[in-house]
Amino acid sequence: MVAPNLKTETLSLMDRRRAIEAEMDAIIARLSQPGGPGISATLVDPEGFPRSDIDIPAVRADRNRLAELRNDYRDNTSKIEQGLHALHSARLTSDVSSSPKSSEADTPASSHGILPSDTSTAMDVGMITSGPFAIIDEIADASPAAEDGLQLGDQILKFGNVESGDQLLPRLSSELQCNQGNAIPVVILRHGTPINFSVTPRQWHGLGLLGCHFRIL
Repeated sequence: MVAPNLKTETLSLMDRRRAIEAEMDAIIARLSQPGGPGISATLVDPEGFPRSDIDIPAVRADRNRLAELRNDYRDNTSKIEQGLHALHSARLTSDVSSSPKSSEADTPASSHGILPSDTSTAMDVGMITSGPFAIIDEIADASPAAEDGLQLGDQILKFGNVESGDQLLPRLSSELQCNQGNAIPVVILRHGTPINFSVTPRQWHGLGLLGCHFRIL
């Protein structure tokens, strides 16, 4: 049986993760501003002397804080995954015991954002050469992501023009912003099976344009 306060604790952890992400983004932006040292560049000049154009103690403090936040982020995400797994398992058990077996089978796949394999707009999953680059580890009820058929634990093989590489989170964010109100073709991996999807980022009563969180793998 799931503890009554598990949902509250998990939501609190999600709020904490968002706060960690915001602080990390602020530090990275500060370190990466024009003329800045970045998050890993050397703090000495070509002659081996401390750089005079930056505040070295402040940079070291920011880098140390960023390392702490990354550890906190990993620990926080691990706890969220455990909580979501427990909640999701309890919900599935409840759904199986209370829903007619035919309800899911009678629902057209296209109504959940899933594109049949013979649909002209479906992506060819056979062309996906790389593995999943992200996983949905948080999804809000009644969100665009949930309404379009995405589920907790879905692994992302391709999201619009984003498939792999660097700077994945900024590229995903850009893909959403540039396609607000338009369907984005997506290929996910669910229980080991690739599935063609179409999701439409849009405004709703919650946060973001989809209402889900992508964790980069």
